[in-house]
Amino acid sequence: MQLREALGDLPETVFADLLEDDDAYLLVVDLPGATAETVDVTVEGGRLTIEARREKSVPREFRYLTEERALFLDAELPLPPDATGAHAEGSIERGVLTLTLPKSTAEGGQRIPIS
Repeated sequence: MQLREALGDLPETVFADLLEDDDAYLLVVDLPGATAETVDVTVEGGRLTIEARREKSVPREFRYLTEERALFLDAELPLPPDATGAHAEGSIERGVLTLTLPKSTAEGGQRIPIS
């Protein structure tokens, strides 16, 4: 499956799990520091796009000498042919993004609201 292979191409700092049942796919992605306000997820043309920005605060008296954690994720992933954005649901809690993508024969092209 192309999606499973594409998940392996994500940056090493991004961990993802893909689950499936008879009605939907469940994608769980670790995005430490990301919130519902800093994550945008869309499904269009058989592709899932995840854009995430991590919020980090630095005390005023300090400055970065080195920074190992990326601030952005911009990933475009192929969806299985039977996955759709219609009625998809998403949530993020403590930096863990959970997306439920229903299976359907209809093509989706929708933004997935993240709560």
